[in-house]
Amino acid sequence: MSIIALTCFLLTIGAYVLAKYLYARYTRWWLAPLVLTPTLLVVFMLFTHIPYEVYYKDTRWLLWLLGPATVAFAVPLYEYRTLMVKHWLSLSAGVIAGCFTALLSCMLLAKLFHLSPELTRSLLPRSISTPFALAVSGTWGGSPELTALFVVITGLMGMLFGEFMLLILPLRSRLARGALFGAAAHAVGTAKAREIGNEEGVVACITMMVSGVVMVLIAPLLTPLFT
Repeated sequence: MSIIALTCFLLTIGAYVLAKYLYARYTRWWLAPLVLTPTLLVVFMLFTHIPYEVYYKDTRWLLWLLGPATVAFAVPLYEYRTLMVKHWLSLSAGVIAGCFTALLSCMLLAKLFHLSPELTRSLLPRSISTPFALAVSGTWGGSPELTALFVVITGLMGMLFGEFMLLILPLRSRLARGALFGAAAHAVGTAKAREIGNEEGVVACITMMVSGVVMVLIAPLLTPLFT
């Protein structure tokens, strides 16, 4: 391993650990690992003049961890199986509505801003968690790098405006409040839902995972519409 590769790897891990510690202590949105980690990495690469292609080449093996992470999603699904069985109808309705709304909003945004076909296909899976989004993007011929970026932006917007949406929407049920975060803002929304309440966090986690699985399963069926 070269010095540059080792430096990129250590900085990536170190920036994430630092951001996680700071966010847990101060709970400011700009300290969230999703925000602070890439910011530190961008500043580092600009300062050292390391091209993104070099950074990606030296750290791309970290993407392999998305595979085990996806499989690990089965653990909370098993742990919360009682809740899923009890509220299967509400959760199903939330997942279907979330997936439909996400796809429709992406199509409208693409037409409004005259996005290219590749950019549109990369944008479509933005509301589901990264491992699922990359799988769906690959099925539709999108760019993995752009999809990952859109997923990050969507999660950040969900974290920033999620509580505001709860103020203007008449959602009294903890189930509905959690589903809003999980279906619209994936893992970042789930983390925010956990700050609001434990039950909201659990429901957000379930909704996030089921939405991702559903999108991966229906992606081949929707391929003719987006390719």
